[in-house]
Amino acid sequence: MSQAQDTDFSKKHPPDKKPPIELQEAVKSKAQKEGMPCAVAFEIAKQLKVEPSEVGFTLDYLGIKIIKCQLGLFGYKPKKAIVEPASEVDPSLEKAIRERLEGEKLFCKDAWAIAAEQGLRKMQVSAACESLGIKISNCQLGAF
Repeated sequence: MSQAQDTDFSKKHPPDKKPPIELQEAVKSKAQKEGMPCAVAFEIAKQLKVEPSEVGFTLDYLGIKIIKCQLGLFGYKPKKAIVEPASEVDPSLEKAIRERLEGEKLFCKDAWAIAAEQGLRKMQVSAACESLGIKISNCQLGAF
C-alpha cells in the first residue's frame, strides 16, 4: 500500500536496515489509501510493544505517509497543519512547556506528557506552543 509522495523517506535510513516482517504486516494491514494516521501508528506500537520510532521507520520503509499528526502539525488536507495559536495560554501550561524546552524547542514526547499531566488534549499544548512561538520537534514517529 505505497503512496506516491514527493520524498522517498526510506532514504533517511541505512539501506541495509529492514523492519521485522510482523511489523511490516501490521502496518500494511492498517494503512489507508492516504497514509497512516499518527494515532493508528501509536496503536500498532502499543500492540506490538515496539517504540513508535520503529513504526515510523516501517512506514518510511514501505513508502507510507504519516497523516493526521495528533498535535495538528502536519498531514491534513487541504492545509498541511490544522493547529491554530491559542487565544491565551494558561500560566501553568506555559511554565510546564518552558521547563521542558530543549534549547528553544519542545520535543513531541514532552508535549504529549504535558497534555497528559495537565488533563489537556495534545492539540491544546501545540496551540499554546504556536502562541508562544515555540517549535515542536523530534516527532516520536520520526516525521520531523
